[in-house]
Amino acid sequence: MFLKQWVKKSKTESLSERIERTKQMDVPSHIAIIMDGNGRWARKRSLPRIAGHHEGMKVVRKITKLANELGVNTLTLYAFSTENWKRPKDEVNYLMTLPEQFLDVYLPELVEKNVQVRMMGMREQIPPHTLRAVGKAIDDTKKNTGMILNFALNYGSRLEILNAIKTIVNDAKNGIINENDLNDELFSQYLMTKDYRDPDLLIRTSGEIRLSNFMLWQIAYTELWFTDVLWPDFNEHLFLDAIEQYQKRSRRFGGI
Repeated sequence: MFLKQWVKKSKTESLSERIERTKQMDVPSHIAIIMDGNGRWARKRSLPRIAGHHEGMKVVRKITKLANELGVNTLTLYAFSTENWKRPKDEVNYLMTLPEQFLDVYLPELVEKNVQVRMMGMREQIPPHTLRAVGKAIDDTKKNTGMILNFALNYGSRLEILNAIKTIVNDAKNGIINENDLNDELFSQYLMTKDYRDPDLLIRTSGEIRLSNFMLWQIAYTELWFTDVLWPDFNEHLFLDAIEQYQKRSRRFGGI
């Protein structure tokens, strides 16, 4: 009965009413999103795949604004994986222009809203023009104290973990750490997410139910939420659906 009442209520509420109601409860501190389905969205409309990526960029803005309004501390967006280099060259080249396009248009708004831009990923393969755009956004927002907008760009969790292990082995050999002191907390300090708490909620769009090499260590006790909706069709109401589902769950972290 409660679920039916909640569904009916959520359908009749305005977006602003839903936002205010959601803010009164436990809002996830760190939300991570696998933004999937841009290519399929374009294909369904007989458009080139890059059209889906362009449309998806607009959704990034909407969800960033809402997350910031809700009081989310960190929003991590899986923008480009280490495996995405396997895609057609033209598509990869376009994907590498998206950070520039997004930040060129929306950086002033991010500064105004007190949002901090950050990036995690392997920088070696990323084109200089992409790194310059991201670097400028990071520099221009470094004094901001609000929500962290963290782009996972050329990121892969297995490589992240392997690199952490190599560094730990080297530090142990050089006496920087004692191998007997190695535990979950210390290991986490060698990851790219060392400055963030682990995600409370992971959202994946497009109907795929897998993690795609994304934050494998960090999401050990993260709440997962999947939707069949393709990323360009994802909206504020669906984002609130995910958070409201999170708020109904009991997080026990292996306990009772």
